[in-house]
Amino acid sequence: MDFWQVLPVAVALVFIVEGMLPFISPNRWRSMLSVAERTDPRLIRGIGLGSMLFGLVLLYIVH
Repeated sequence: MDFWQVLPVAVALVFIVEGMLPFISPNRWRSMLSVAERTDPRLIRGIGLGSMLFGLVLLYIVH
């Protein structure tokens, strides 16, 4: 498969997964956002970095 065929599928899957929690439990999602609002930006960056690295490792293993 070509990269430009896989990219929209990957983005669509991200939207599906990200939309599951607000759809299933909007109250929990709202409380999670209020916790994120009070969280230190350095911790949020660390979580984002860890998530990206995990994704890269997983992509490397799968590919």
